[in-house]
Amino acid sequence: MKQFLLLSIGTLFLLLSTTIKVSAQTVYVTETGTKFHVSTCQHLKKSKIAMSTLDAKKRGYTACSVCRPSVSTGTPSGSATTQCTGTTKSGSRCKRMTTNSSGRCHQH
Repeated sequence: MKQFLLLSIGTLFLLLSTTIKVSAQTVYVTETGTKFHVSTCQHLKKSKIAMSTLDAKKRGYTACSVCRPSVSTGTPSGSATTQCTGTTKSGSRCKRMTTNSSGRCHQH
């Protein structure tokens, strides 16, 4: 019984700590912008206000498409990038990545 209780408490602690880490991710916004960024983004030259990802989303900010900060799942925000489904002249698959809904890059 003690082992089960310790295992249950350990599992609960692990779940809570994972949730806290995800929701406590720090992102940065500017005074006039509508996007949130990672600390090294080129768009944070003039102002840089720290807040959690959840706060930024609650306030209506969306993820920057340049620095692509990860959102609650740990993956880049916005559309997921996938490899282009087009083929090159030599017949191999295109190596470019795209967010286009057709699955093809700008050349295909």
